[in-house]
Amino acid sequence: MSENSAIRQDMVSLRLWLRLLSCTRLIENEIRGNLRESFDTTLPRFDVMAQLHRYPEGLRMGDISQRLMVTNGNITGIIDQLAQEGLVERTTDANDRRAYVARLTPAGLAAFEEMAEQHREWVVALTGGLTDEEHQQLFALLTKLRDSLHEKLA
Repeated sequence: MSENSAIRQDMVSLRLWLRLLSCTRLIENEIRGNLRESFDTTLPRFDVMAQLHRYPEGLRMGDISQRLMVTNGNITGIIDQLAQEGLVERTTDANDRRAYVARLTPAGLAAFEEMAEQHREWVVALTGGLTDEEHQQLFALLTKLRDSLHEKLA
């Protein structure tokens, strides 16, 4: 590969990164606004509830923070708010009395499922500018990129 070709490839890689970031921010900002307007909630609260929805038996606070890649303090604050609103219950971990397990309450489950359905509709609308084939191609390419990143960073 010539030096000019390598420089061009580097520029394409940088432009790709910036385009991915731009698309992510546009979608995220729209969803943040929609969650605030439609449900008077935040994206971090939605993300915590989504994790708890995936694990109906509950998750330890540390597990939630690892899955969402945020600090335990952030998760504790969100769980405290959700518990005050009756959307989450917190119990002591049977295997470690120093740790807490959080799970959605029936009210939390109902609230999250309503938000998740609306979230799905927003994402479908936001990505509606692509054909089914383009969705599949983009998904395949992003999967390949993610797998390559896992391999390089392992």
